[in-house]
Amino acid sequence: MYSSAIMAFVHHLAAFTVVAALAVEVATFKPPLTLLQARRLRRTDAVFGAAAVAVLLAGLARVTWFEKGPHYYWHDGFFLIKFAAFVLAALVSIYPTVVILSWLPALRSGNPPELTPACTRRVRLCLMFELTAVLAILLCAAFMARGYGYLGATRD
Repeated sequence: MYSSAIMAFVHHLAAFTVVAALAVEVATFKPPLTLLQARRLRRTDAVFGAAAVAVLLAGLARVTWFEKGPHYYWHDGFFLIKFAAFVLAALVSIYPTVVILSWLPALRSGNPPELTPACTRRVRLCLMFELTAVLAILLCAAFMARGYGYLGATRD
């Protein structure tokens, strides 16, 4: 009875967690990093990744079993753009995660990671791209909520 609302809640909670974790990463990633900053970034990136997986699973569940169903969503231009932005942001987020995971030996030995200026620029660029993708996702969600973008013959 309430399953659709609960699934929407889970989806939105995970999405807000993704945005909050991304904001913390952007604010914290200011090299040279201290040991505390690096450890915080490692934890935050783990939360970010888990929340992103939850957004994907909850979103796909909503598309498949709740709301208007897959036929509607897979024929909505704004949904397709929104999904593509999410996938692109997920792929781009791999680089910062790999960089952060590469710090584990240094962190275990109690040392802060050392980053080259080039690596720092690439990570910052990735984080900014992810924030831009969030804006695209929010814009598409606003249009979807109003029924724009449907590419099918009729609206069900």
